[in-house]
Amino acid sequence: MAKILLLETTTTNCSVALCENENIIALYEDAENGYSHAEKLHLFIEKALQDAKLSLQQLDAIAVSKGPGSYTGLRIGVSAAKGLCYSLSIPLIAIETMEILARGAQIETGDFIIPMLDARRMEVYTAVFDAAYKQLENTSAKILTADAYKEYVASGSSVCFIGNANEKCETFIPSSEKINYVASLPSAKNMAVVASEKYKQHLFEDVAYFEPFYLKDFVVTPKKK
Repeated sequence: MAKILLLETTTTNCSVALCENENIIALYEDAENGYSHAEKLHLFIEKALQDAKLSLQQLDAIAVSKGPGSYTGLRIGVSAAKGLCYSLSIPLIAIETMEILARGAQIETGDFIIPMLDARRMEVYTAVFDAAYKQLENTSAKILTADAYKEYVASGSSVCFIGNANEKCETFIPSSEKINYVASLPSAKNMAVVASEKYKQHLFEDVAYFEPFYLKDFVVTPKKK
């Protein structure tokens, strides 16, 4: 029964969970105080282990959200995951953030899930999934327009937009009987199924060389004088 520590730090939600054979056995997360991951991540790990009555040495693997998302959040989460994997000599599992976000939605067969995380201006990080969470479009940075998801909106199937860019998207694609918006952030609790499946298949990362999936180059914004 694989015990996996799950880390999700790509947005303001600092999220830590423990799973055992796809079942969440402990969860700590906080999205209320901005990017406080550096202060809270290791505290949440400690609390989750205490709740599950486990030690670090009893873990079988660590799974981390690989991005895209906040540069700072990604660096903190991936650095923590790699450090623990290296010190404990256990495997590292990486999961795309868009899939984690998509798994927060449940839809009917034949419908679509479109996860979106707010990026700069009218841009979002996004992908497209079906009801079984099979990825139909690769993760990309997309400029929102009325035609951005025309193929899915016009398909006659229901479309669930999930993420933190709903208000931005809804200016172009109004909600309706077939268009549903769910406000959400990626959570470690939605990593358990994927992490457990990857563990069974030995789909591990090279701890020494693994890097976050930033998608876009880091842009430094000059401070206003």
